[in-house]
Amino acid sequence: MKPLQMNKIGHQYVERRTGRVLTERLYGDGIVNFLYSEVRENPTRLFKALTGARASSLIGFLNYDTLLGRKIIGNRSFLRSCGIDFSECVEPPEDLRTVRDIFERKIRYWERRPMPDDRGAVVAPADSRMIAGSLAETSKLFLKGKFFDCEEIFGTRGKRWLRMFDGGDFAVFRLTPDKYHYNHAPVAGKIEDFYEIPGDYHSCNPGAVVTVVTPYSKNKRVVTVMDTDVSGGSGLGLVAMVEVAALMIGEIVQLYSEERYDDPKPMERGMILKRGAPKSLFRPGSSTDVLLFQKDRVAFADDLIRNMHAPGATSRFSLGFGRPLVETEVEVRSLIATAQ
Repeated sequence: MKPLQMNKIGHQYVERRTGRVLTERLYGDGIVNFLYSEVRENPTRLFKALTGARASSLIGFLNYDTLLGRKIIGNRSFLRSCGIDFSECVEPPEDLRTVRDIFERKIRYWERRPMPDDRGAVVAPADSRMIAGSLAETSKLFLKGKFFDCEEIFGTRGKRWLRMFDGGDFAVFRLTPDKYHYNHAPVAGKIEDFYEIPGDYHSCNPGAVVTVVTPYSKNKRVVTVMDTDVSGGSGLGLVAMVEVAALMIGEIVQLYSEERYDDPKPMERGMILKRGAPKSLFRPGSSTDVLLFQKDRVAFADDLIRNMHAPGATSRFSLGFGRPLVETEVEVRSLIATAQ
């Protein structure tokens, strides 16, 4: 399906708490459809420039740091219509003066985002909309490469990890601009590798994702590989967490804090991560996390798999993949899978 037709098609997801099918308000849908129109098949200088680092940073600045951006996007009633709950914020609402302040807000996650006690539980890394899949052709969750190419997503430095995750499972978490933008560690374990890969800044709008082949392995991204089979770890083998930048995401800031947001530290090899603790911050916009698991090491929660085939739900991902593929809205630190 050509992306110019995408703006005629709604995009729905399942709200996990209630099971309701809701329609997403896609930010900048018209602009995204224009950028990813047929012109994308023969990329112009304009398209390449607009998906580059400089343009992405400039668009983000205009949206989030200028008076115009505050007038257009920063209206409190508009933000409330997006479902932002200011009562869960660490800072009082009056201290959130700019749009950037709101999108980089901290929340009382230790009170408002409970986490399962099970040591082998995998938790959502972000407030986001999630899809699960598999790299194994024998799996019912098998999805051919569209979100990402496994060899590409690890980059040249990460080629040694490819065979470790061959035939494994994955989950994609799409953050929308209104979401809480901190990422939290999905498992407990030791950092075996950590590195950044330069790249483009393609939009994470579902219409753009099904138009650009494997955008998540083309965008700028940060790769963290964790060994969970260590003392105090989650006990499910190696887990890779890939934080993917997107349009208006200028950087991914590593701010690991064991307790609340206190004493943040950069990522280093050999560091032990505590499950559910804040790991990093996406600068404002929409962005994505990808988790990869080794073969036969995790089982996804039943409701998340069931929701992917929600009857009557319309998803642009379904159109792009040619099969029902509906996201579930999950909260950070909520259960998504358990160790096999």
